[in-house]
Amino acid sequence: MFSTRTAMALPRQLSAGSRAAVLRSSKPSPARITSPLDRRRWIQTYGYTQAKALMYSKYGEPKDVLSLHTHSISAPHSTQVNLRLLAAPLNPADINQIQGVYPSKPPFTSILGTSTPSAVAGNEGAFEVLSAGSAVTSLQKGDWVIMKHTSMGTWRTHTQFDESQLLKINNADSSLTPLQVGTVSVNPVTAYRMIKDFCEWDWLRQGEEWLIQNGANSGVGRAAIQLAREWGIKTINVVRERDTEAETKALKDELHALGANVVLTETQLLDSRAFRDIVHDATRQGKEPIRLALNCVGGKSATALAKVLAHNSSLVTYGAMAKLPLTIPAGMLIFNNLAFRGFWVSRWSDKNPGLKLDTVQDVLRMTREGRFKDIPAHEVEWTWEKSGEALAEEVQGTLGGKRSGKGVFVYKGD
Repeated sequence: MFSTRTAMALPRQLSAGSRAAVLRSSKPSPARITSPLDRRRWIQTYGYTQAKALMYSKYGEPKDVLSLHTHSISAPHSTQVNLRLLAAPLNPADINQIQGVYPSKPPFTSILGTSTPSAVAGNEGAFEVLSAGSAVTSLQKGDWVIMKHTSMGTWRTHTQFDESQLLKINNADSSLTPLQVGTVSVNPVTAYRMIKDFCEWDWLRQGEEWLIQNGANSGVGRAAIQLAREWGIKTINVVRERDTEAETKALKDELHALGANVVLTETQLLDSRAFRDIVHDATRQGKEPIRLALNCVGGKSATALAKVLAHNSSLVTYGAMAKLPLTIPAGMLIFNNLAFRGFWVSRWSDKNPGLKLDTVQDVLRMTREGRFKDIPAHEVEWTWEKSGEALAEEVQGTLGGKRSGKGVFVYKGD
């Protein structure tokens, strides 16, 4: 085993990366305060710090394949930036990646020193800059950032990325919370781009055109309600019934408070006569067209949405919670000239990082102004002492039905 002194004396022809790898494997003794009351993350000699990452080396259920890996991070050089986690949500796409059923998959590598090639879970999150290399020009200690691309692995306490892989979030006035920044780049961006990019709205008719969506209680659905309200678009919103009538009413009231014009249940949607009457009354006997439908359910629910669209309108599918195919009657295509499109925010974000940042900044501007509200969140506190088993169980719990809100890891540590 190399000592730290021996590793530092390796021949100069070794690359910096090779010397760093030897340093990581040498595991130098940590300089640590011995007080039993001290629970701070400890720092190794020569600027190496300890980090933990929730990783998987094979596909499966989160509780079966996720484990917590401790590793070292070197001091940043050149354009490298060291980061500390603030908040990272537990999105359905993250779970699907772990299960191996999502179209995009992060590469399995041993770059963090795992015994078998592994990947860090998580795609979305907010981080704080701890330190930056000498060639970094756009970031400094204390700045907040999000990931420029997907599959970068956000479920970790600390990490190191190149400056070019990060997007800076303007939070100089400290008006934004880690939750707001950590959850902005998937659901709000999805809603924003679908409304903006898939319909040529007549902005001279603000308040006279409609959007209809299922899954209205989802993160995307709640964002769509608020963005449509800001842009003068009315919304018809479909939700699943809750266990009791009182709970269903409370949910409807909650969405109305966000700006929803009409909220109805799946049962009402699938009762063709009742649904037709609701739409007829809401749209002034059809004088106000429904121009766009947003579908995350599929099956009969999606078909019902399409039936009330005006000629030359679009239905955009971004999810398939019912796991049923979308059935399209030929008449919708032939006589109504409807367009059926799909939207995948991961691919869009990877292709449009600049536009992604513009979209994020616009949503956060509305957030600062009090015109865009947080999603309900179930915060999962991640401390340095928390076990990998406990974290994995929290991830698995997101599959267990209704919760108080979206699961979000919130790191409590240095």
